[in-house]
Amino acid sequence: MDRLRAYEVFVTVVARGSFTKAADALDTSPANVTRYVNELEAHLRTRLINRTSRRLSLTEGGEALFDRAKSILEEVAETEALATTASLQPRGRLRINAPLSFGSIVLAPVWPRFMAKYPDVELDVALIDRVVDIVEEGYDLAIRISRTMSGTHIARRLGRSQNLVCASPEYLATHGMPEVPADLSRHQCLGYTYGATSDEWQFAGPDGTMESVRVRWALRANNGETARAAAIAGVGVIWQPSFVVGEDVRAGRLVEVMPGYRMPAIDILAIYASRRHLSAKVRVMVDFLVEALQCSPWVKDERAGVDG
Repeated sequence: MDRLRAYEVFVTVVARGSFTKAADALDTSPANVTRYVNELEAHLRTRLINRTSRRLSLTEGGEALFDRAKSILEEVAETEALATTASLQPRGRLRINAPLSFGSIVLAPVWPRFMAKYPDVELDVALIDRVVDIVEEGYDLAIRISRTMSGTHIARRLGRSQNLVCASPEYLATHGMPEVPADLSRHQCLGYTYGATSDEWQFAGPDGTMESVRVRWALRANNGETARAAAIAGVGVIWQPSFVVGEDVRAGRLVEVMPGYRMPAIDILAIYASRRHLSAKVRVMVDFLVEALQCSPWVKDERAGVDG
């Protein structure tokens, strides 16, 4: 027996004073109304309604149940209204996971604008480079830098970032300028632990032909900023997304090498659990980031909407 439905039927019968009128109000048959009341009485092992051919009257147990059941139904309605409002109006805590470098360099400056626009949303941002399980770890949204779309969650592309291969002027003055990918095998290289390329770097040449080279590490770190600092200090050749090293190349602290060869671009993705019943706070955040990242000099405006 659906106990909540039985309470609803019972309260409606009492309020309408008739099984037939209750059936009309609930858009069901009088037989169904009778069945629910009978099952409720059987469950509680007491008669709730005295029935005569002319009128209905509540028993003592029926009167006690009517007041409480009506209160329960009102509380359920209020709870559902709150949930519906939350799905329509952005409010409440929004837990976001993002990579450390991207979160610090690109996202941190845009949060104040979001907070001014949506003051009822409380941001809870965790910057972690490892890939988290957003469901298991309780995140509403994750920002990921990846060459592949998510296979288990919904992914919306926010933009793309170019990977740059570069080194400091001092390093290049000492070790020489690599001209083609094969030259990198003779250089000290700096890597990112969570990078998809591991120790084999792939490039598209001037004619579009793919080339790869196996490199040797002078240093590998699980954070892009650590590798960047080592590159600026002249330790070796680095590849990192443009949002990490782009300003350094612009300022001359790093020099892009092999400009005719390009590593594959990487997607900037917003990851969330499901399209169904998407909360307003997640929806407005994703839409906001789509617009906000258009202003970043290191994010290309190459979005493809919602992908699975």
